[in-house]
Amino acid sequence: MSDDKNSSNVRHEPVMVREVLEVLDPQPGQTIVDGTLGLSGHARIFAEAIRPGGTLLGIDWDETMLEIGKQRLSEVSDVTTYFARSNYRNIAHIVRSHGLVPNGILLDLGLNSAQIDDPERGIAFSKDGPLDMRMDRSSGEPASALLNRLSPHEIEKILFEFGDERWGKAIGKKIVERRKEQPLRTTKDLVDAVLAAIPAGARDKRIHPATRTFQAVRIAVNAELEGIDETLVDAANCLADGGTLVVLSYHSGEDRQAKRAFRELSSTDEFIDLFKKPKQPASDEISRNPRSRSAKLRAIRRILT
Repeated sequence: MSDDKNSSNVRHEPVMVREVLEVLDPQPGQTIVDGTLGLSGHARIFAEAIRPGGTLLGIDWDETMLEIGKQRLSEVSDVTTYFARSNYRNIAHIVRSHGLVPNGILLDLGLNSAQIDDPERGIAFSKDGPLDMRMDRSSGEPASALLNRLSPHEIEKILFEFGDERWGKAIGKKIVERRKEQPLRTTKDLVDAVLAAIPAGARDKRIHPATRTFQAVRIAVNAELEGIDETLVDAANCLADGGTLVVLSYHSGEDRQAKRAFRELSSTDEFIDLFKKPKQPASDEISRNPRSRSAKLRAIRRILT
């Protein structure tokens, strides 16, 4: 998939579409920003809702996803579209550089199915491939390089902080032990190290033993939890009067930062936090799309003046 830009070859079901649309309520002629465009699952629906005369800005740091998103959105008429290949943390700068004042902004912090299912990305432990995990493969350090240079203690810290992995110490020790003989290069290398570190009788029967390790390493490689709260504050301050910012998070660390940012914003007389507790997917969506089960939706609105 990584080399194929044909959008017909990839599938992804956007998360909590009904709830996102209810909160953002996009209307014809409005300006909507999707700060994590992906395969444009949400953005296609926004584009239809704001036509005719609307404006849509799509941002993504993954070149492959951005190109597919562009292709899919080109099929929608009577909407002005802009695209930026960038980390969503730059959203405020990008929005202002285009001279836009959004009525709605969405930040979906999760991965899409195409990224997870592409073995060349090395995100899924179920598919053997290069141990990379980077969302933007043109820059940064792949997972293999990270794990081949960190100390056992540093690996343990990543696994505990980002994956709540209680076997982090043993896994870190096993990774360092194995890389002395041969550097880690593939997802199978990491899976094998995890399996060698966790006794069979101590493994969680509900999930694969490598689940938490892969999540934690991916988060570390992409610095996924850095500066989310500051980004949300900056994004909210770009909104038009009455505009709404929606964030979908999938990790407790992400949700904590969203909660903190919205608390800070709503402490002023300029914003209102729309939900005391985050919304979560309905049971029918979880049954249809199990990857949505950890999603949490928070939203904040700029008060009309």
